[in-house]
Amino acid sequence: MVEMIRFNEDNSAFTFEGADKVTGLYYPLASEAGLKSCVTPTLAGDSKLNQNTFLYEPASIEDLTEKRYSRNFWVLREGKTPWSATGASVWQMASGKESTTVTAGLMWHKTERTSEDGELSASVLSFIPVDKLHEIHVVTVKNISKDPVKIRFCAALPIYGRSADNLRDHRHVTSLLNRIYVTERGVSVAPTLSFDERGHKVNHMLYFAEAITCAGEVPEEFFAEVKDFAGEGGNLERPIALANRLKGVKPGYKTSGGETMGAALFAEKELAPEEEAVYITIAGITSDATPEEPQSLEYKDLYDILKTFENTRDYWDKKSVLKVETGDKTFDGFMRFVSFQPELRRIFGCSFLPHHDYGRGGKGFRDLWQDCLALVLFNPKLTSDLLYNNFKGLRVDGTNATIIGDKPGEFKADRNGIPRVWMDHGFWPLLTTKLYIDETGDLDFLLKKTDYYKDSLVKRGTHRDDKWDGENLHQQTEEHKTYEGSIIEHLLLETLTEFWEVGAHNMIKLRGADWNDALDMAPDKGESVAFTHAYAGNLVTLSNLLMKLHETGVTSIKLLKEIEPLLSDNDDVYASLNHKKCILNGYLDSVVHSVSGKRKTYKTKDLAENMKSKAEFLFALLRNQEWIGDDGYGRYNGYYDNQGQALERGNGAKMTLTGQVFAIMSGVATNEQIKEITASADKLLYDEYCGGYRLNTDFGKGLPDMGRAFFFAYGEKENGAVFSHMAVMYANALYSRGFVREGYKALKALYKQSMDFETSRIYPGIPEYFGKGGRGLYQFLTGAASWYVLTVVTQMYGIYGDYGKLAVEPKLMAEQFDDKGRAAITLPFDGKMLHVEYENAAHLEYGDYRIESATLNGVAALEIIDDKKAVLADTSLLSTDNHLKIILKQGE
Repeated sequence: MVEMIRFNEDNSAFTFEGADKVTGLYYPLASEAGLKSCVTPTLAGDSKLNQNTFLYEPASIEDLTEKRYSRNFWVLREGKTPWSATGASVWQMASGKESTTVTAGLMWHKTERTSEDGELSASVLSFIPVDKLHEIHVVTVKNISKDPVKIRFCAALPIYGRSADNLRDHRHVTSLLNRIYVTERGVSVAPTLSFDERGHKVNHMLYFAEAITCAGEVPEEFFAEVKDFAGEGGNLERPIALANRLKGVKPGYKTSGGETMGAALFAEKELAPEEEAVYITIAGITSDATPEEPQSLEYKDLYDILKTFENTRDYWDKKSVLKVETGDKTFDGFMRFVSFQPELRRIFGCSFLPHHDYGRGGKGFRDLWQDCLALVLFNPKLTSDLLYNNFKGLRVDGTNATIIGDKPGEFKADRNGIPRVWMDHGFWPLLTTKLYIDETGDLDFLLKKTDYYKDSLVKRGTHRDDKWDGENLHQQTEEHKTYEGSIIEHLLLETLTEFWEVGAHNMIKLRGADWNDALDMAPDKGESVAFTHAYAGNLVTLSNLLMKLHETGVTSIKLLKEIEPLLSDNDDVYASLNHKKCILNGYLDSVVHSVSGKRKTYKTKDLAENMKSKAEFLFALLRNQEWIGDDGYGRYNGYYDNQGQALERGNGAKMTLTGQVFAIMSGVATNEQIKEITASADKLLYDEYCGGYRLNTDFGKGLPDMGRAFFFAYGEKENGAVFSHMAVMYANALYSRGFVREGYKALKALYKQSMDFETSRIYPGIPEYFGKGGRGLYQFLTGAASWYVLTVVTQMYGIYGDYGKLAVEPKLMAEQFDDKGRAAITLPFDGKMLHVEYENAAHLEYGDYRIESATLNGVAALEIIDDKKAVLADTSLLSTDNHLKIILKQGE
């Protein structure tokens, strides 16, 4: 692994030299107020509030290098061509002798470069104040020569100021809506309309770019339009206005129409040797403001800016609460940035970064629950309301709304109006809820009541409700009252409806797709064996939760009367496709428009047995029907296609990772089968030069009866890439079943690939996938980060909740301890900070060590169970800051 990226001492930042020589690098910046930006080493990239409100021109991944639109900061010197502090200049690019060093932390980014002639150096610090809708760039220009140098500084930011749709939909026409104003600090543009031929709207947004010196001095002149700045025959990387030293306009200037340019030119300044000049640019978005007035007057000088930066940096640093200490310092730094990625997903969703140029913002239902994993892990009590509101997206037919609104508990119909059902969506809520209950012990959460989502889609997306009024998004009773059911009822409904909706092989129907969105061409006869495993595991989890309720005194619960058929409990019925179809359709017919609102009482112990019975049926069916062991590659078949054919049988040894992950995680796969699965995965899927385990083997052709995935180039995206999310879940599943070496191999491969910059070409963190050649793609916004953090914390370090108790069960490999045999982790639990230190003085391997002692703040307060786990039953013993020390010795 080539270490080209260096972390600072506390792993809160990293440095990379020569970043501008690498194609496709970008870094996210954002605020809690909603501004979302990205910057490249040359400060290309966009900034936006949402799909309809872009400050800079929207930038997809190819645009970062192929377009000239970027933030730029120019320095003019007598007798020399203009010099760009970002390197975005035709003169500097033609020479190619300069390079940029990037230093970046959580939500801040700094570039440094030196002019080829050795006369100047420049740095640009970029960040977004945590509660604001504007970017700030602090540009420091230094004279590093032995002689005085006269300079004129020009900040140059091209303002796009409209919807991403207008990039190719009336680009020129929408520029005619612009009303451009020059103030004493900069340029503002207030378009008259938000242009949309489906219905224009009066615009209330204002976009601006302003600049001052470190002392608060304002620019001398401005260029307010791109055509005036770039000039005839020029462009933004060779601006005629600067090359020919043209005169700009003064404050008070106004114009209409045209593309806006926020270019501010300052008075000439002489720099003595080693002297610096500091300039500040503030560019952002506001609403209902006065365009003739400056928008950044809250910042008087550099002091205000640096104070804002310190507050911003401290805010985001506190959001990254996880710290690990191993024998590998690079891994420790890597984990600091991986643990911050769930925050980026919370803000950006699944859109608005250069690779993520699809969708119109927000996130999907699956993402909502998976992104909560890390949030629940680190702050479970504060996520109770979040989880509660998430359940409002479930329909009474067991499906769910597919688009999340901006407000808590707000859900919307699919953005494309497509009645698509992802059959995996019902799996994730229980997984996240169980984690919450384990971390908090809050079983009462299951008894809380909330409503169900209602729209026109009924019968699991196969029909429409003609009686729905199009307005009320809450499921109604026959008496026109909003119906509310308990959280446990919601969980039962989404699991049971899946259990009964099966295909010809009694596996759950694939419908529109499962976790793999690209398995989207088998809606009729497709079946997901992979997620049949997953739901079988959820039935076990539900059984355990119901028994726990029974044991804590909740001996009965009330459920919607119509649910009763779904609780049918008979193996002959389970095995009959016709019976299953009748039971499901009978239930769905009973809840098409309204529900009775009546409830029936059930004993929790009986419900637990009911769930267990259904799980046992699926376990036996899966083991007997779906195991492939006759070709030397033991594995589970993962899918049936739209012709009803098993995806992984015949035509050579074919394998999907997803088909194995949930077989292992659910408990369906036996230990002997897991041994065969891991051996097969190592032979068929593992690629050490590409990050580890591929999503599938090469099927060699497009599969029109399975999905678009198999039409992608093999090794890319959902067709055989090393897809980080599923690779991490594979590791998690293996750890959870005691196959620690195998799980560690999967996690380590992803880490090594990510931090091998020579190959991965990404900043610290985990990408969505590694493509052909091992390059990381779709960085930052991936659910893999939450799963990686979850696995490192709860499995590798073994710190987890057990119905509110604190459990410590280390699964660290010998190589993860430092030279002194020490490994540690710092994280919150139950609102308190824990510093857990493991001492393995003999450098014993996992499986060879046992827990000899476990102390909390010097007191033996933990009970040691079976020599491998220590449990703190009374978490009230935890203080604000806690030190747990675990001594590991040779096992007997």
